[in-house]
Amino acid sequence: MPDRSRAVSASDSYDVVVLGAGPVGQTVAGRSRAHGLSVALVERELVGGECSYWGCIPSKAMLRPVIAVSDARRVDGAREAVTGPVDAGAVFRRRDRYVTGWDDSGQADGLAGMGIDVIRGHGRIEGARRVVVATADDEQRVLTARHAVVVCTGSTAALPDLPGIAEAHAWTNRAATDSSDVPRRLAIVGDGGVAVEMATAWQGLGSSVTLLSRLHALLPRMEAFVGEMVADGLKEAGVDVRSGVSVVELHRPGGTGPVTLVLDDRSEVTADEVLFAVGREPLTGDIGLDTVGLAPGSWLDVDDSCQVRGVDDGWLYAAGDVNHRALLTHQGKYQARMIGNLIGARAAGQPVDTSPWGAHVATADIDAVPQVFFCDPEAASVGLTTDQAQRAGHRVRAVDVDLERVPGALLYADGYRGRARIVVDLDHEYLLGATFVGPGMAELLHSATVAVAGRVPIDRLWHVVPCFPTISEVWLRLLEAYRG
Repeated sequence: MPDRSRAVSASDSYDVVVLGAGPVGQTVAGRSRAHGLSVALVERELVGGECSYWGCIPSKAMLRPVIAVSDARRVDGAREAVTGPVDAGAVFRRRDRYVTGWDDSGQADGLAGMGIDVIRGHGRIEGARRVVVATADDEQRVLTARHAVVVCTGSTAALPDLPGIAEAHAWTNRAATDSSDVPRRLAIVGDGGVAVEMATAWQGLGSSVTLLSRLHALLPRMEAFVGEMVADGLKEAGVDVRSGVSVVELHRPGGTGPVTLVLDDRSEVTADEVLFAVGREPLTGDIGLDTVGLAPGSWLDVDDSCQVRGVDDGWLYAAGDVNHRALLTHQGKYQARMIGNLIGARAAGQPVDTSPWGAHVATADIDAVPQVFFCDPEAASVGLTTDQAQRAGHRVRAVDVDLERVPGALLYADGYRGRARIVVDLDHEYLLGATFVGPGMAELLHSATVAVAGRVPIDRLWHVVPCFPTISEVWLRLLEAYRG
């Protein structure tokens, strides 16, 4: 792959140095450039990061054909046109197209066109405002930041310390999204978003999938009914969903052939591949945190402006997964916008607004985090669940509506099945959270996010008129149910 970065001297100074050129790092760099600051963006893998090549983009490229076929099968007149299985080879070619064949030159060129210096290599902090980059040709580039260093190195899949896991050659999300061979049998260990999305995708591509959840519910951070409906959808698609079980050891003699998973009840599951989707850990182990008094390999503790605590003079920031506030690409980019604007304001000597919902704080990381899982049915939520709101001390009422009551459901399926919930703060009569599960829910979520982040009063929501017939009429049904 050609190196598209600008050559720099052995020692160079910038206003801002960013470690990690995924979507979050690119956003920090872009916002800083918009304020007229010089920026060095350091990347040791592909410019575009995990999301572009092994996460959000390839997984959704794989999921859409599977769900499109499922959607067609739920509509009279369309299901008759579905005469065969999903073409796995065509799906992989589609995925490869959306990840540009894992060639990042287009993204690197785009950044260069913005005046951002992309420096390829492993960046390591060496004291205050100083980053040393080890390049592929064994040279070192010393970068000094006049205003800020921003850590956007992301996270990687965590693997449990189990007997036999090394010889099992377990998949993580990377293998699950860049493999082009369909395993006859795939075991997936996990209960979160990666687990349910990959179970949906690979079952649809032709694998016989067994999903093993340690908990008794899928998607445990959402309302309980979501996990129940997603589990039902997976089972209907043919996935063997087993809850309340744990893997205690694995066997794959010689690292080849089938892998055997031994469960805590001593039963066994045999598969051709096993995917672990059991959490993430920060990519901070080898970026020099110890040189500024921080623990290597740790999540970075930040304030609401994403400045790293425990570092003198406030020059170190962390955005995205590494600060553990919300491990979601869109939330990391939101933080990045705040950081870039804050660095720009401080560099120009302008006032800084750190009030709640101010221009330089990431308030929505606490109160209005949206998330979507593109399983079948789709699961979407924003803000607090009923339980979370109650534990936080709010006096709330949860209001539920079955989505089959909404006329616009006919656009998605005959016999549509889905459910929506809003969590209303009874003392202020605005929404603390909203949850949707069912076909087509992903595009419904932003309206809920506006309502939650904006704390739109229930009285005002009555004047937000949904088009007929659309699934957005669920808002009218929810308000009617709340008022009785």
